[in-house]
Amino acid sequence: MLTITNAKIITSDHIIEKGTVWIDDGKIVHIAEQLVSADEVSGEWLDAGGLFLSPGFIDIHVHGGGGADFMDNTVEAFLRVAETHVCYGTTAMLPTTLTSESEELLALFDTYTQALSRNVRGARFFGLHLEGPYFAMNQRGAQDPRYIRNPDPKEYMPILERYHPLIARWSAAPELPGALEFGRSVRNHGILLALAHTDAVYEEILPAVEHGYRLATHLYSGMSGMTRRNAYRYAGTIESCLLLDEIDVEIIADGVHLPEPFLKLIHKVKGKDKIILITDAMRAAGMPEGKSILGSLTGGLDVIVEDGVAKLPDSSSFAGSVATADRLIRTMIQIAGIDLVTAIQMMTLNPARLLGHADRIGSIAIGKDADIVLFDHDINVHYTYVLGKLCYKS
Repeated sequence: MLTITNAKIITSDHIIEKGTVWIDDGKIVHIAEQLVSADEVSGEWLDAGGLFLSPGFIDIHVHGGGGADFMDNTVEAFLRVAETHVCYGTTAMLPTTLTSESEELLALFDTYTQALSRNVRGARFFGLHLEGPYFAMNQRGAQDPRYIRNPDPKEYMPILERYHPLIARWSAAPELPGALEFGRSVRNHGILLALAHTDAVYEEILPAVEHGYRLATHLYSGMSGMTRRNAYRYAGTIESCLLLDEIDVEIIADGVHLPEPFLKLIHKVKGKDKIILITDAMRAAGMPEGKSILGSLTGGLDVIVEDGVAKLPDSSSFAGSVATADRLIRTMIQIAGIDLVTAIQMMTLNPARLLGHADRIGSIAIGKDADIVLFDHDINVHYTYVLGKLCYKS
């Protein structure tokens, strides 16, 4: 039994100013608006000293951190990323790929399976996020153009049939030849389908929604805005995703990818329930600025990290972020003007609900997994618990 008392407990709709949470066997077993002393409980006891107690942060789009990238394709890299981000409050994540050759992707599944059993000190893995390789070349951003291609059932069907239990989401451009059939197959295997790195217009987004595309991957990054065709204006992917209620949007809320007016606009249009905060972090997250690599050490792209963001060397595009989850929440509060409870919801309950895991994670409630973060008023993380086990202490 673990008892955490004297904490400001962030629930789904308010903050308990002086509360106590009891944890047993990795689960939250009781919550009370009272303080308890060490001699009143059995087992471990922690006086939180007035820190905020939040559900663990859930990052559904992350590539790396701590000098490692999932595309390094080693168990050690997977574990290092998980152990890096748990220090910033992330307790669950979707390891995310980049465009690559089929053989490289297939090898990654085996590595991921091995990492699952050895991940005991970091953020938990809740399935892979396959970002690509089915993208629009014009919207590739920092994705390697050598590997971008159209959906081919000869490639993706064997992957789905063999590895679908390991895949949580798949991102693709819905306007590509074969992308609608691809989308139907992905959804039929119970995988979250997202649109990404796309030149689609509204008339192409509508059938994509009918075929199961439900999430906009890093809104505004790698997607079309309003465009003209034969002098007529067409709503691009950005406007379509803001307009359509069927589409949730994930945003890189580091204050760089999306400055203040964009964050405020997205919140005003989509509301608190349809926004998911993501880091899109690459290997340089949690590391000093300077030269780095996006993707694998052997086949990745050279990037430079400066001014709190990763860029291609010619500054033509951002190359993922170096954000951590605490920075996202801090940005939404300080720059977007959103209250703490709402910002936490965007990093916890919203992604949990989208992934179909809201019955297990995403909020402080009796019976849920004890994935818990304790942080101060500046969102500096002091403690991170995963399934009731202390994985980080500042």
